Amino acid sequence: MSDNGHKKILFSVIIPITTVNDYLEETCRELRRLDKDNFEILIFSNKLEGNVNEWEERLGAKIIEIGDVSPAIKRDMALKYAQGEYLAFTDDDAYPDARWLEVAEKYLTGKGIAAIGGPQITPPGDSFWQKVSGAMFMSPLSGRAVIRYVPGKKIREVKDWPSVNFFVKRKDFEEIGGFSCGYYPGEDTKLCLDIIKKLKKKILYIPDLIVYHHRRSGFLRHLRQTGKYGLHRGYFAKVYPETSREFRTLYFVPSLFVIFLIAGAAISFYSPFFLKIYLFSIAFYFLLVVLSTVWLFNKTKSFLISVATIPYLISFHIWYGIRFIQGLIFTKNLKSKLGR
Repeated sequence: MSDNGHKKILFSVIIPITTVNDYLEETCRELRRLDKDNFEILIFSNKLEGNVNEWEERLGAKIIEIGDVSPAIKRDMALKYAQGEYLAFTDDDAYPDARWLEVAEKYLTGKGIAAIGGPQITPPGDSFWQKVSGAMFMSPLSGRAVIRYVPGKKIREVKDWPSVNFFVKRKDFEEIGGFSCGYYPGEDTKLCLDIIKKLKKKILYIPDLIVYHHRRSGFLRHLRQTGKYGLHRGYFAKVYPETSREFRTLYFVPSLFVIFLIAGAAISFYSPFFLKIYLFSIAFYFLLVVLSTVWLFNKTKSFLISVATIPYLISFHIWYGIRFIQGLIFTKNLKSKLGR
């Protein structure tokens, strides 16, 4: 990490937390191992137990206590405290690849580029069920966002990227006023929209810009996470339709699937002909799930992990679809609820 008195700080790594945890210690440890000395680590937290100075020395980071507010508000505090030319956003349950800052520095200098992002890979040390959760996100049936979890083959322009692995030029972040919202999750979607619409600048996906992101450790926690995604995506499709334009049809598919399951069952009760169509459609869906399992086996090289994604994937489609409808139709004002 940079010594402020001897080296100009190029990167400010921003990490919002509730409290110090084992994952955060791992994150800071891996950051300190990076072959760079031109960055600082800023941690924005709730009120911490214990001596802040001792935690700072232990983590090798600057800790700013700002209270029980959303991650977006904590990240916005970078405008007050960060010294770097580039802001590097990540989470307390993620840690960087050894070349993280090296790759970022290479691509952030491009003309018309305000931000870059990269994939978030499941760490090899995660538990079996964490790997199942991560594998589900890798499935082609999880949508076109697979490149968020599996490094793509080429650099490309994107319209939306999660803040677990996201770099933005400080001057551009300042110009749009930061995240400027209390959404969680979804604050990163709003930021990306402002970069593209207000600044007329690009966000690039860099396959080599990698962090390792720990997954939820249980089925219910995984379901809670994906439900939040559905709720926020449905709400954003209503209040910020531009954020859903790139993948608009795909975002609605799980909800249409839920409606088909419910309405189709009712219609099939009265129509033998439609019953055949209904059963054929469900059989075709399960065929796609099986093909997804085969595809995941080729990626993970684990039969058990691949098979275990089946209930995760099916529940994801149904629960995401229900929560999307809730956000799109029934949610009037979405307020962030903190926590994992």
